[in-house]
Amino acid sequence: MTSTMTYDFDTLIDRRGTNSLKWAIAEGELPMWVADMDFPTAPAITRAVQDKAASGVFGYGIVPDSFADSIATWWQTRHGFRFDPEWISFCDGIVPAISSLVRTLAEPGQGIIVQPPVYHCFYHSIENSSRRVVRSDLVYDQGRYDIDWAGVETAMGDPAATVFLLCNPQNPTGQIWSREDLARLGGMAAAHGLVVISDEIHCDITAPGTSYTPFAAVDETCARVSITLVSPTKSFNIPGLQTAAMIIPDPDLRSRARLGLDRDEITGPNSFAVEAAIAAYTHGAEWLDELRVHVWKNKERLASYLAERLPKLTVVPSQATYLSWIDCTAVVDDDAQFCDFLRETTGLVLNTGSIYGDNARGFVRMNLACPTARLDDGLERLAAGVAAWQSR
Repeated sequence: MTSTMTYDFDTLIDRRGTNSLKWAIAEGELPMWVADMDFPTAPAITRAVQDKAASGVFGYGIVPDSFADSIATWWQTRHGFRFDPEWISFCDGIVPAISSLVRTLAEPGQGIIVQPPVYHCFYHSIENSSRRVVRSDLVYDQGRYDIDWAGVETAMGDPAATVFLLCNPQNPTGQIWSREDLARLGGMAAAHGLVVISDEIHCDITAPGTSYTPFAAVDETCARVSITLVSPTKSFNIPGLQTAAMIIPDPDLRSRARLGLDRDEITGPNSFAVEAAIAAYTHGAEWLDELRVHVWKNKERLASYLAERLPKLTVVPSQATYLSWIDCTAVVDDDAQFCDFLRETTGLVLNTGSIYGDNARGFVRMNLACPTARLDDGLERLAAGVAAWQSR
């Protein structure tokens, strides 16, 4: 890992009183839950937003060709995926896009396949659109998650299933799916006539020296059945700027998806969305690489701390995301009650595992995208909370 850093990831920033969802909490509490970093974004993005703001004019915007070009160049350079910028469509967020695509590709009552434990908004997008969640649970064994291939076959064989909703890399586990696994999923989806929506929002935050495979880049079959959703918002900590994109190789599928986005009115950029994305993908690589170094030092710090102080808690090894998935089942039966107890007794706020699926009871998700001192504070609170929990 890099020994010298150009960018500062250790200065504590007070975000209280800034209308921050993450920090809208009581005095003395420490939020380590929602996927929002406690760092300023890359300086190039700040400059782009400041330059736009300096004009003082915030009228309706358009999406220039440079938006798609910057994404295509980033994916080719960064991830080895070469594709036509014409495949790209702007949208103002990945979750709104998923909700729109669910309504476009499935009729009310039809099924959308998910792989719990998985990002909880997947369930919301499906259920709020009156579609049905079809589960194919991941298999957890000896600290690792794998795909249950028999379960996938059963789920895809559901006559009402129309879409496979993939998380690549996986949230909350941080798993990076192999090219072989993705190829197998794509082949099965094609055989059953399913579309694969691949949420790849966490793809840029991987362990230093580690890469991920875009689903659509695996082979022609995966490309043909794919809708890939990407965004700089997680990688560069700009979720409040609401900027994302769809990448769809198949022209007929692309046309259907675009009509759905237009129907749902989620194709108009706010005044900063396009400029921020272009700046991120054009000038943000060095900042992102240093961020990854810092995050993985924090992950190593967490693992070492638990091994020494809380050996009954186990970190699930991860190759992506700045989130850590912690197995507390040796100590906890009810993760929701445990998280409430942690907050009440120590002020530490974590995500409960069970919101990601019934098969995640006894787990918690912890956000490590913070300065080292803040992580150390969180670890001490966690240790104090576990001790108090066990001595009840």
